[in-house]
Amino acid sequence: MTAIIGISVDNRTNDSIKLQEILTKYGCLIKTRIGLHDMGDYKCLNYGIVLIEVVDKINEIYDELSKFWKVQIMKF
Repeated sequence: MTAIIGISVDNRTNDSIKLQEILTKYGCLIKTRIGLHDMGDYKCLNYGIVLIEVVDKINEIYDELSKFWKVQIMKF
């Protein structure tokens, strides 16, 4: 089974280290990773969304991420 997990990051400056730690832990199970953030008035804003395509341990990854951020999942 494969899933897309969307992670809403409200404070990129503070959360980036913890998020990177978790994504690295499951790195071999993440097929695709896309980070999106807004460019308000041509400067990086401090919030964004990270989308990951996960190929295994979907519920485990979801559970760990949802301890820290708002997370949505789509399984297919």
